[in-house]
Amino acid sequence: MPDFVIPVTLKIFATKKEITDYFNRKPVKVIGFVPTMGALHKGHLGLIELAKQQSTQVVCSIFVNPTQFNDPKDLEKYPRPIADDIRRLEEINCDILFNPQVTEMYDDNEKWHFDMGDLENLLEGKFRPGHYQGVTQVVYKLFNIVKPDVAFFGQKDYQQVLVISKMIEKLHLPVKLVMCPIEREPDGLAMSSRNIHLTPDDRKNSLVLSKTLNWVKENFEPTKIAELQQHAIQTISATPGVELEYFEIADGKTLHPATELSESVVALVAARVGKTRLIDNVLL
Repeated sequence: MPDFVIPVTLKIFATKKEITDYFNRKPVKVIGFVPTMGALHKGHLGLIELAKQQSTQVVCSIFVNPTQFNDPKDLEKYPRPIADDIRRLEEINCDILFNPQVTEMYDDNEKWHFDMGDLENLLEGKFRPGHYQGVTQVVYKLFNIVKPDVAFFGQKDYQQVLVISKMIEKLHLPVKLVMCPIEREPDGLAMSSRNIHLTPDDRKNSLVLSKTLNWVKENFEPTKIAELQQHAIQTISATPGVELEYFEIADGKTLHPATELSESVVALVAARVGKTRLIDNVLL
């Protein structure tokens, strides 16, 4: 008989009570969780596919979290194509979508502070003050609601993975964290929900980020870190329409500048291309 896949009906929950009641009625051996802010692309879908391989049921959350935006305009223009997102989740047989409103996730005047040490003020933390407080706040809430056994995050937000890993460790959360490789367009651009804002010229100019990261990877030697970083900064800064925020060759565990003694090394970049802020990285 031919192999076939029985389609899964996507269950959609909008409240904490609905999803809690569902799992209380139907206990699941391994809950896999993919938290997103929607505008799903192949990167997100790759996380869900990996989660399906390692879990009994997969929950994807879509929630544009206001506390991690330090620019109100950025929050306002963040894409929210929910009907298209639901269709994509149905096509890949995701089990559950958790899609709450802001009022479901936050009470008035909530207070939150998580001590993540230096990670809060380096790289993304420096350019987006308060961002990781918002990230840890919402992820902690989502973990408490979904109660996942395994959570899947993309490598593109490398610093975010380190921050959430630290939160899991410090708060003794019973969640295994899995970092999944970056999904790229055929020309190398890292997939991002923000890419839809790029004009044709921006799109062409944005390729300098992935090309420079690849060049650093191909030429990487621990003794050449300063030289490689300087070349990368000059290359990106010379590209029209691209405003570099940082290019750092960092220790993969601390994100402090890498040295010859660093066991793992990652090159990370952030830049504004036109009006759109992009990040990318490569493991060295």
